[in-house]
Amino acid sequence: MDLHILEHRLRVTSLSKAGLERYTHGLIKLVFLRDKSRCKFFSLTEMPDDYTLVLDEEGFKELPQTDYLQVAEATWLALNVVSNGHSSTCSQTIGVTKIAKSVIAPLAQHNVSVFMLSTYQTDFILVRESDLPAVIHTLSEEFSIYKEVNGESVPVDSNNVTNGFIKPKTAASPTVHPVLSPKNQFCVMSLDPDTLPTIATILMDVMFYSASLKARSADQDLGYIRFFSFSLIDGYISIVVDTQTQKRFPSNLLLTSASSELWRMVRIGGQPLGFDECGIVAQISEPLANADISAYYISTFNFDHALVPEEDIDSVITMLQKRQNGER
Repeated sequence: MDLHILEHRLRVTSLSKAGLERYTHGLIKLVFLRDKSRCKFFSLTEMPDDYTLVLDEEGFKELPQTDYLQVAEATWLALNVVSNGHSSTCSQTIGVTKIAKSVIAPLAQHNVSVFMLSTYQTDFILVRESDLPAVIHTLSEEFSIYKEVNGESVPVDSNNVTNGFIKPKTAASPTVHPVLSPKNQFCVMSLDPDTLPTIATILMDVMFYSASLKARSADQDLGYIRFFSFSLIDGYISIVVDTQTQKRFPSNLLLTSASSELWRMVRIGGQPLGFDECGIVAQISEPLANADISAYYISTFNFDHALVPEEDIDSVITMLQKRQNGER
């Protein structure tokens, strides 16, 4: 397998909904006016109280710096696994569980924190730019590693990169975080970017205006969660919505998997997780990999989220709760 280090240098931010009106112009430009922006990597995930924005340096320039925007200190790089000759943007996802043992677990063992972003097309593993030597050192035996330079994939000489590299201390056993599963059913979809103007009004309403504070509070009381994710990365669109929101879009424009599978969410963390703890993704993805359960995984500024097939949700919750209780 090949591991590609993409060119994008990324920032991870949290935008408070209280300050949304100050950012709508920049966000609309990034989503709908691609010819007006040089941004190539943009992801927006809405949670009940904030938006997590992951975007490259060009996109970050479009965001006003105010007290409503929290910015993680590190610059992040995106890694992508290419398997069996498929490109990183092929039409079928490899699933985060497929890289749990080969990428996520080894990085956790070597004290490298990761931020995950699964899309309809692929899975991106984000690592701090400062951790790149540790990443290459850890994964060079398992993967042929390439770095994108001006659009070309250039082989990485791991000996040069890791020359003088001091192996990090093995990570301590991670905190086992509580999990919860809202009642929503989710769909993972794609869209031809050329059709964006057709659904612009609907998409803006979903992104910015679809849920009042009162409605969000009522949904949470009933066991539902406000969650919406939109990514536009290198010209490919990925959308995660619940089934109620999906009904608002023209069905003939949305691309889904052949099975049109429905997904349920597992949210990880009772309190905000932060960025320094290692092994959070591994503690979810490894059990799923052992059980051969596919999953999408979306990290946000405060919490992590795994989407698993609806028919597997009960067994997944049982499995993770046993892990939380220290059972095998």
